[in-house]
Amino acid sequence: MQWNLPVEELPSENGEEDDGLVVRRRRTPHHHVQCNSGVVKDKTEALGEVLNGDRLVTAPYKLDFLVEKDSEIVCKKKLTKEDVVQFRNAVIKDYYFQMYYDDLPIWGFIGKVDKEGKADPSDYKYYLFNHIHFEVFYNVDRVIEINAKTDPNALVDLTEDKEVNIDFMYTVKWKETRIPFEKRMEKYSQSSSLPFHLEIHWFSIINSCVTVLLLTGFLATILMRVLKNDFVKYTHDEETADDQEETGWKYIHGDVFRFPKYKSLLAAAVGSGTQLFALFCADCILNYIWNMEQKGQRDNFDFGALEVNRGGSVVRNLLLTGSLFCGPLFLTFCFLNTVAIAYRATAALPFGTIVVIFLIWTLVTSPLLVLGGIAGKNSKSEFQAPVRTAKFPREIPPLPWYRGALPQMAMAGFLPFSAIYIELYYIFASVWGHKIYTIYSILFIVFIILVIVTAFITVALTYFQLAAEDHKWWWRSFLCGGSTGLFIYGYCLYYYHARSDMSGFMQTSFFFGYMACICYGFFLMLGVVGFRAALFFVRHIYRSIKCE
Repeated sequence: MQWNLPVEELPSENGEEDDGLVVRRRRTPHHHVQCNSGVVKDKTEALGEVLNGDRLVTAPYKLDFLVEKDSEIVCKKKLTKEDVVQFRNAVIKDYYFQMYYDDLPIWGFIGKVDKEGKADPSDYKYYLFNHIHFEVFYNVDRVIEINAKTDPNALVDLTEDKEVNIDFMYTVKWKETRIPFEKRMEKYSQSSSLPFHLEIHWFSIINSCVTVLLLTGFLATILMRVLKNDFVKYTHDEETADDQEETGWKYIHGDVFRFPKYKSLLAAAVGSGTQLFALFCADCILNYIWNMEQKGQRDNFDFGALEVNRGGSVVRNLLLTGSLFCGPLFLTFCFLNTVAIAYRATAALPFGTIVVIFLIWTLVTSPLLVLGGIAGKNSKSEFQAPVRTAKFPREIPPLPWYRGALPQMAMAGFLPFSAIYIELYYIFASVWGHKIYTIYSILFIVFIILVIVTAFITVALTYFQLAAEDHKWWWRSFLCGGSTGLFIYGYCLYYYHARSDMSGFMQTSFFFGYMACICYGFFLMLGVVGFRAALFFVRHIYRSIKCE
């Protein structure tokens, strides 16, 4: 029996449910204590579980349906001095066990530190819990709820470095409930492991969304009034004096649709971002429909290229699109997998799993990428601008510092980030704290708000840029839209230092490495939202006026 490892219950291979628990190994310790009362059997993991670092083995507890047990001994164990030191360190670091029974999660701490009335840490007492009480609720023939509580009176003193004899025990009680099977996962949306109640969660999100929408509506009203005045002014100028000098965004109509530098890279970025956006939308919708009532594994695939700029080589654009996100992700994975191997952690993927992932990328993603590129090349007509592009570009007038790319990216990313930062805590707690996330309705609403706010703020900044006679809006709109990803990565720094207890090179590298990939994906995805919104806006305003 390994106390420093999570536990999980899964159906057996023949479709019947096991009556015991299954240990889910999070990492391989250098030394562990194991009961000799039963044979440890490995379980076959799904691909998602392997990627999550789960290694499933059976646990010695047997929870037969409606069979109660009272203080049954799992095993008798004599802990050596080394075992006592390791258990004491685990108690100091708040190690906990995690179990699943019929897909229902259970958590509990393995011990406690007695600090009461002791000012000097050297006087603290360290205890290990050796008796677990399982309380299982059922409805007819279905398991509805399970709780695991450690007996506060069944303690083993680990304060001194000496050998200790322990009897590991457990008790099982069955109770009937009227809660239907379909609603048994609802309690986890209000899990006590989260700091706020569900109603407070909803209130915080609604309050944040209302604030952002009011600010967005206020800015939209101002922008519409300014645009209306511009249209009236330019129409009046056309009727009164055709030779009158043009100013503002109409003045640069001959340059605004000039293709930017590195257009192939921009096309690849838009294609990669479109893939991620479509994938994220599909994932959110499916999770919202299914409500994730069961512990599912999401083995997501990349979509084919959905955007190819015909101004460059199609083959080059396809290669760029295929490697722009997968390339950094692959390099990060190689580094972190090497770190996990060095630490002998279960997060290190087996060779067979790496081969499966490579085959998925080769046989599924790559053909879809090529098909998407061919479809884009054959179905998309040449880019049609509503006005003619001048032969030579106009010189951009000197602009104040706050109209530069970095200040505008900061302004563009702050407002969308303010709409989602509350939800980020719950997502981080689910991903890095191994909590269950079930409130996909909130996530879906927040995502919609994020897309709307990103599109609007990018359009507003694009207008101000064009009004200042700066026609290089292509890359700027993409960078401004994606800048929220940089704010999310900044939140990672705050979460790591203020909200988590992570430490050590492995945990730090895994957290910041994989979060860098996630934030980079958000950068590409939201960059597409900003670019598409800006492109639609620029086409609309220049189509609405007469330009020679």
